[in-house]
Amino acid sequence: MAKSGASRNVLILHLTVLIWGFTGVLGELISVSALHLVWYRVLIASIALWIYFMVYRKNFRVSIPHMLQFLGVGLVVGLHWVFFFHSIKISTVSVTLVSLSAVTLFTAVLEPLANRKRIELSDVLVGMMIIFGIYLIFTFEFQYFWGIIFGLLAALSASVFGICNARMVKITNPTIITFYEMIGAVIGVSILLGFTGGFDAQMWLSQSDLLYLILLGVGCTAIAYVLGVSVMRELSAFTVALTTNLEPVYGILLALIIFGQKETMSIGFYAGAVLIMMAVFVYPYLKTRWTAKRLASRVG
Repeated sequence: MAKSGASRNVLILHLTVLIWGFTGVLGELISVSALHLVWYRVLIASIALWIYFMVYRKNFRVSIPHMLQFLGVGLVVGLHWVFFFHSIKISTVSVTLVSLSAVTLFTAVLEPLANRKRIELSDVLVGMMIIFGIYLIFTFEFQYFWGIIFGLLAALSASVFGICNARMVKITNPTIITFYEMIGAVIGVSILLGFTGGFDAQMWLSQSDLLYLILLGVGCTAIAYVLGVSVMRELSAFTVALTTNLEPVYGILLALIIFGQKETMSIGFYAGAVLIMMAVFVYPYLKTRWTAKRLASRVG
């Protein structure tokens, strides 16, 4: 019985990661700018989560200091999505998703610094593989230079809010954190739109844009997050990390199926992408073995 429950949770996790991978495709399909797209996304996600709290009568009140902390991280989340979708708009879904895989590299460097720990050898090795993979992509797909740069900025910001969330989840329910982060993202993107004069006629949505944005805000953000959190309570961190690494793979495959020739890249791009994916998938194994060895040496 427990085995079937674990299999069900793994299946749900894969479905969730597949949905996350689909966000890149939706970003390409939605015609409005990255700023407008993110503003609508986080607004819809905020409303959807508020409805969730109302329907299930969940208390989402937190202290003022915690609220300000969550809203602050939400600003970084909003910025991350602006970088992510802008990268898609000026390059391709494949380029953006592979660049986003560098989040492993940034986390390997930033997390030890944030926790005042030394960077481990496994982190250095994986980081070198990812850097070489990014170098190959830059070399063969230089026409997407700015797309890669914004993809890397999206990875850097994702690493920052991921490290922050890892700390905050210990003090508050993840769904409540997400709700306030979405509000923080709405505030941050609204400020950006205000400074750039973005609250104009270009915000008007076509019927297809509205449909895609509802799917993005509700399905790929609010519902997918709730699903992801629910299985993370039952599965090991290793299983979750390994499965989540499939997001760019699923996203690239979906983009190839839907957009076809537009997403076909050079051999050099795929060589770099394979190298980055290998590093990302090897990382959990190296991390687990390195940690086990370190603990064994301390016991010994």
